[in-house]
Amino acid sequence: MAEYVFGANILENLTTGMYQDSKIIYREYIQNSCDQIDKAEQLGILRPRDPNKPRDPSGKCPDLGEGVINIQLYPDKRYIIIEDNATGIKADDFQRILGNIADSDKVMGQDKGFRGIGRLCGLAYCKQLVFTSRWAGEDVISIMTCNALKMREMINEANTNVQKHSALDVLNAMARFDIRSATNSDPAHFFKVELIDINEENEELFGGRNEDSIQQLTDYLSFVAPVPYQADFWYRTDIYEYAKSMNIKIDEYDIKINGESIHKKYKTRLKTGNGQDEVYGVKFREFRSNDNSLLAWMWFGETNFIAAIKEEEISRGLRLRKENIQIGEDDTLRGLFTRDRRGNSYFIGEVFAVSPELIPNSQRSYFNENQIRIYFEHELKDYFNNSLHNIYQDGSDINAAIKAINLYTEEAVKFENKAAEGGFWSPEEHEREKANLETKKQKADKGRKTLAKKEENGRSFMSFQITKRRIDEVVSNPQNLEPQVKPATKASIDKVENETVQAPSPYRRKNGFPVDRMFPNLNKGERKLLADKLEQVFTIIEDVADKKTSANIIKRIKEELK
Repeated sequence: MAEYVFGANILENLTTGMYQDSKIIYREYIQNSCDQIDKAEQLGILRPRDPNKPRDPSGKCPDLGEGVINIQLYPDKRYIIIEDNATGIKADDFQRILGNIADSDKVMGQDKGFRGIGRLCGLAYCKQLVFTSRWAGEDVISIMTCNALKMREMINEANTNVQKHSALDVLNAMARFDIRSATNSDPAHFFKVELIDINEENEELFGGRNEDSIQQLTDYLSFVAPVPYQADFWYRTDIYEYAKSMNIKIDEYDIKINGESIHKKYKTRLKTGNGQDEVYGVKFREFRSNDNSLLAWMWFGETNFIAAIKEEEISRGLRLRKENIQIGEDDTLRGLFTRDRRGNSYFIGEVFAVSPELIPNSQRSYFNENQIRIYFEHELKDYFNNSLHNIYQDGSDINAAIKAINLYTEEAVKFENKAAEGGFWSPEEHEREKANLETKKQKADKGRKTLAKKEENGRSFMSFQITKRRIDEVVSNPQNLEPQVKPATKASIDKVENETVQAPSPYRRKNGFPVDRMFPNLNKGERKLLADKLEQVFTIIEDVADKKTSANIIKRIKEELK
């Protein structure tokens, strides 16, 4: 029987070719550490997490137990450490576990990682990769040193036909195993990954080259890693309570960068394309299979949905998670909004996949294709493109209606004030502005009908609960429909709508300023001639320039002639 050979390129596919973004290595090493913390808690090595027991007096921060994952960054030294205080690896098993490829002892459906390839990811981004470990109760430290530069050189030799190498040849040449005695300064149990001499082109492993680079990396991991919500996200307790009602625990771990704990950076105030919006609460939804088993559940923030959330808001979008680790990118679910791909950017929230048959692929970019995944996608698409689409579309319609009402009210006040001050310098200007005001009034009337219709729908359909709250807020608080300028009385507005305002005499006042006071040395006939000429000039300006430009020019002339 022929002997099969795995070429050196298989290592390239499992390292350099596996991930497009080097920062994903943090997810892989964190995932492995989380699995070992789980085992350490089961074995009694670490005090377990207890989400029902708060770790601070406010009651908002859940207890995370004794397990810790520390990430230390040394950009100047081109050096990174990722270390946990979990089980470590037994000395007798160390070489077998770390030396074998894609031969993990982990169990699919129980452990977060199970393929046995994630530990290799760091080889693509540094010159030396070192694994160090100690099992609880043992007096020896196990070390594996990988010459990543040597690995890449041998792969390049194989690719350029300089010399053929098998994967086994490369592994034997690049890896060295050592054992040393533990000292009093060594932790009692741990596993440590060291990336030494990080490649210059992989600056993003430190977050970038900016002064706030570590902050950028923290922001990235705050949504990728399985960490708790930050304390000032008021609705975290609602999320925990809902998960508890389903007998589901949200996996959360104490993960630190340079000593500072990472938290999911959800907040209650968001920047949108139409100003600031606020989160008023959270809504939940479960997704179940035909046999009623739970496939996934989700929460999303309840806002006014006045516009799409700005890209600068790092919490924007619905994110997909499994074991509370992000699957794919922040926009992985965007494609399921088939009616409007912008839909995902109107929300903040998370979809937690629960079914053991929703299996992350090797890159954790999505799930492996099977019947459960297809059914899961169908359920999400149905909910996204109906219920969620209606919610944010209603929010957009409601805010457009309110904006139209406010705009008309403001313009009506300005029109009435201008008429009272004799600000119209010609009958034509008065009629033109009155026509514009009538157009705005029609839009405002249409807006009021929209609000009434949305309110009616809100009483009839459960999916319109958020819309109903927004309508109630507007109707119960008339100030929401008042202009931002000094309001006119209802009688004044009625006067604007129902009466024809006569243009004032050009001899007494012209376009809002007194012609008869500008040139006291002129006689009455000369002042009348000047007023007529000014009217002609202003008319020409309005004919040749747009409304905003002509208004600015006329205003400037008025200021110069006063």
